[in-house]
Amino acid sequence: MEEFQSSYADVNGIRLHYISVGQGNLIMFVHGFPEFWGEWKNQLVEFGKDYQAVALDMRGYNLSAKPDDVEAYQAKYLIKDLWDLAEHLGHQKLILVAHDWGGAVAWSAAMRYPEWVEKLVIINSPHPAVFARELLNNPAQQEASQYMLLFRSAKAEQTLAQNNYAGLMDMVTQFGSKWVMTEQDRLKYIEAWSQPGALTGGLNYYRVSPLYPPTSPDDEARIKSILNLPPEMLAVKVPTLVVWGEQDHALLTGNLDGLEDYVENLTIKRIPDGSHWVSHEQPDRVNALIREFLS
Repeated sequence: MEEFQSSYADVNGIRLHYISVGQGNLIMFVHGFPEFWGEWKNQLVEFGKDYQAVALDMRGYNLSAKPDDVEAYQAKYLIKDLWDLAEHLGHQKLILVAHDWGGAVAWSAAMRYPEWVEKLVIINSPHPAVFARELLNNPAQQEASQYMLLFRSAKAEQTLAQNNYAGLMDMVTQFGSKWVMTEQDRLKYIEAWSQPGALTGGLNYYRVSPLYPPTSPDDEARIKSILNLPPEMLAVKVPTLVVWGEQDHALLTGNLDGLEDYVENLTIKRIPDGSHWVSHEQPDRVNALIREFLS
């Protein structure tokens, strides 16, 4: 990670930090919680050979700006961050590759703006309507998502940051993980989490979202409202690859069921021995699947 050159862009009213490798059409890599651009170091090397491969720190994370207002983390602002960064880099279209919360933003971007998303690659991140259904109707997914209630709470920062982020590091090693983090990477992650406001910024994605295990009739109504949206608002019309590590203990494989009802041109690649962190565990395999899809 030391070899990559940092860059910054002032877009959408904030400053975003990003890494760019190579030249050509734009392929943008969008991380989730609790990561940062470094999630994609293996993909930057691979796809920088024949694309402009860009991995950003999402707003709230690492070296990017961290708005104080929870509402500043709504999907509409996160989507515009990606689009404005693409324009800043001189592109009118892009390929999106995204994981976890980055995937949530990428799903929404593809649904709202199919004219500028050329292709979509999702890694262990559920389509919002499918996830809403699972949160309402699947007790196993409800149980698996209970951690989200902690992350939404006021005590989340203290719980996850204590003992030099031991709680957060433990979370990374859960969810069926076979990711063996090097000491260098471990220190880089702690450095990213230690940036002032970074932990709160990442947690605000959970706090602003309507998708979490329901604890009241109001919660259930909020989730149902997503399922009741007009079908055209939930449709994904761009070619889409979904890569899913089946040992993900947070996002269960039920999130793949019925996905074809929302995605017109869908390819699903299951990795039976992969976890939520499959891009770390099996980078060459994930890269090969993306290559095959893009070709």
